[in-house]
Amino acid sequence: MEFLQNLNVEALIEFASTTGLQFAINLVAAAAIFIIGRWVVKAVHRMTIKGMERAKMEPLLIKFLGNIIYTLLLLFVILAAISKIGIQTASLIAVIGAAGLAIGLALQGSLANFAAGVMVIIFRPYRIGDYVEAGGVSGTVEDVQIFTSELTTPDNRKIIVPNGQMMSGAITNYSAHATRRVDLAVGVGYDDDIDTVRRVLEAAIADDSRVLETPAPNIRINAMGDSSVVWIVRPWVKAVDYWDVYWELTEDIKRRFDREGISIPFPQRDVHVYHHGEGQQDKPSL
Repeated sequence: MEFLQNLNVEALIEFASTTGLQFAINLVAAAAIFIIGRWVVKAVHRMTIKGMERAKMEPLLIKFLGNIIYTLLLLFVILAAISKIGIQTASLIAVIGAAGLAIGLALQGSLANFAAGVMVIIFRPYRIGDYVEAGGVSGTVEDVQIFTSELTTPDNRKIIVPNGQMMSGAITNYSAHATRRVDLAVGVGYDDDIDTVRRVLEAAIADDSRVLETPAPNIRINAMGDSSVVWIVRPWVKAVDYWDVYWELTEDIKRRFDREGISIPFPQRDVHVYHHGEGQQDKPSL
């Protein structure tokens, strides 16, 4: 009772009212900071997206950077609102950092794929629609996400490859340039006339409208093989026509050789048979 009598009730009431009023004011101010800050963040996010779209950046890169900017700005607004209430943000940031470190250690593989995905989006070694060979797989790129890339093989199989695997080695992009060179190797017999062979090969290329005039096609004798004279035929075509020209030109050359009587020899060897003790040698056979 004596303790209660010594209490200054009016002082307690005044302290409570003052503290409560100040807390209420801070709470309202924190709410205002959050609401106004969130509106500002959304406005900045929209302007950033429009700016990147005007710069004709990749849609996936726009989405990725937009989300990062929005998240970071919103986190800053939340910390400002919490600080206004009176909560120490330094310790909160330390806790968030420690939690982030623990999560990062647990998800090293995923973070590696994430980092590789960011590199794919920024440096763009391949795009949707490109035919690529990377990470031990090859196919047409159908989609690129932050963690994975989706490829479709020529036999219509879908392959989902982690971006870390795609970026782990050399990437061959067959669609990076508008044109490609078709490389054909044709073997003809040693008895066939060189000028006739050249004329037939030049006619086959000239009659194919898909072959480009520039760069000029290249037709040369490349090697004197064991069984044949090896010619190289190298026309340039549009990248989309590569395989059609490769297959159809090979077939057309074979048909023209047949009409002109030009031989395509198979591998052959001269065999000499010796009879021991007789001192005789049979005639060589093919």
